[in-house]
Amino acid sequence: MAVSLSKGGNVSLSKEAPGLNAVVVGLGWDVRRTDGAAFDLDASAFVIGANDKVLSDAHFIFYNNKTSPDGAVVYSGDNRTGDGDGDDETIRIDFSKLSPDAKKVVIAVTIHDGEINGQNFGSVQNAFARVTNVADGKELARYDLSEDASMNVAMIFVELYRGNAGDIKVKAIGEGWRSGLAGLAGAMGVNIG
Repeated sequence: MAVSLSKGGNVSLSKEAPGLNAVVVGLGWDVRRTDGAAFDLDASAFVIGANDKVLSDAHFIFYNNKTSPDGAVVYSGDNRTGDGDGDDETIRIDFSKLSPDAKKVVIAVTIHDGEINGQNFGSVQNAFARVTNVADGKELARYDLSEDASMNVAMIFVELYRGNAGDIKVKAIGEGWRSGLAGLAGAMGVNIG
């Protein structure tokens, strides 16, 4: 059974699945029906170095850049509605391919044009991030976001990293940004042109 994380909690995925090399982070959400305007939520990943910034602009993985330069982080593609059960979007991380300069991989979800459309996570419910083992599809950890992000347009869900002993860990973050994707990407060191 998967470990259920609360905000700030972390767990060693390697202890849950010895020999773990690759995971899929599944992200899901439901949009409350409000004014009828469509919501488009987008997953993204940032490969972060020791300076807490992306290794390069190409290490910002999202709908316009689906694969990191080393091929270690791959975004599945955009689900524009969030309809249906299960994962709405996924990001695969292969730690055996990940650059040794990478300190962590930060996984976020943003509302496309949320600031322009007056949309925020207050209209999003049942948001979650779950980590599964690529080798057997077993769910290792899950983080269900609380409803306390009502004014935010972007949310960091989780981050994955290698611990001191080299084991792969996940930490539930649950941090919100009102400035959307551009603000979040800029804070992560991406050169927003």
